[in-house]
Amino acid sequence: MDTGRTPHLTARLQGIGTTIFTEVSALALRSGAVNLGQGFPDFDPPADLADAARRAIADGHNQYAPGPGIPTLRAAVAGHATRHFGLSYDPDHEVTVTTGATEAMFATIQALVDVGDEVVLFEPAYDVYPAAVAMAGGRARGVPLGPDADGVWRFDPEALRRAVGPRTRAIVLNSPHNPCGKVYDRDELEVIADVATAADVVVITDEVYEHLVYGDAVHVPIASLPGMHQRTVRISSAGKTFSVTGWKVGWVCAPAPLTQAIRAAKQWVTFTSGTPFQHAVADALTWGETYTAPLATSFAARAARLSGALADLGFAVHRTDGTYFVTVDVRPLGFADDVDFCARLPLEVGVAAIPVSVFFDDPADGRGYVRFAFCKTDELLDVGIARLQDRLHGMSRSLPPGRT
Repeated sequence: MDTGRTPHLTARLQGIGTTIFTEVSALALRSGAVNLGQGFPDFDPPADLADAARRAIADGHNQYAPGPGIPTLRAAVAGHATRHFGLSYDPDHEVTVTTGATEAMFATIQALVDVGDEVVLFEPAYDVYPAAVAMAGGRARGVPLGPDADGVWRFDPEALRRAVGPRTRAIVLNSPHNPCGKVYDRDELEVIADVATAADVVVITDEVYEHLVYGDAVHVPIASLPGMHQRTVRISSAGKTFSVTGWKVGWVCAPAPLTQAIRAAKQWVTFTSGTPFQHAVADALTWGETYTAPLATSFAARAARLSGALADLGFAVHRTDGTYFVTVDVRPLGFADDVDFCARLPLEVGVAAIPVSVFFDDPADGRGYVRFAFCKTDELLDVGIARLQDRLHGMSRSLPPGRT
């Protein structure tokens, strides 16, 4: 029905526009660019996993699953956490299946954050986090990360302590970190744990890249640190682990009182989803590292190849210890602005990338940093690298009128 009225955005939605991933992927599609922006593989998942999904459909698993998720998947998630990280969760009362990690994060924020509460985010922060906080009526407080002399993104412990105050309800920790490719080490995790414990706040962790770590890096869930299990909400998903980002099967593990609150919020969002996919993922989580270890090895090689090519072109390349991404600084090449660079790159070079400054509350803190994704076939990476080598230096370095 057309009322003739101008649509009104609530105060909670003011400033929340279209996600950068939608914008860049649409631009890549329109321009025919190689999409090294959005983090999704351009290859199929394991054949056994696809077969398991087809089998679940044929076996009649096509109606609503229980709201918290099918029991076999909840048990598989709990078993996976124990085998890989020594964490213990009760599948019935401490594991909840969600429509991807995004819903898990959204439901957790809705459950735990009240109007006027504050949530501490390490920036650059994946854009779901501040949006979820704003839609709960909360306020995000950023703690900036920045690359050190070795190209590793670090935070200032004192900045974290200053960010936590009497209204702080939670700290969001994303490790391995998107977009920086950072894996927080134990010393950093202990600082975060100490701050959370002293302030009596919850830590919400996004660990969707938990199996995609490279070199000497080791993923340590903060929930495994002494005293942290009872105050940690741990989020992950099948999307990155098994290269099925379109299946949207995620989960959240937390102590029973927190889980009860999260389920109360989650039931009003999707209630349930993806029944046959839940059955397939339940199978896949019992495989151990037969798929994830070779995938991580192949991604490490792709990360090294893309990083080397970008360094040869003159970018300042920062170290990638995990995830799908390499982050670079475009300013050594004479480009002053990452947003402008990423707006013109698909049109002038035929490659898409993501500007990192959009993940900061103050974009000036991330000006000049750009994220490239390497979760692609060797063939697609070859095309993207060749285009950068052939066309990058032909791009204009001047900003359009009005941009500084």
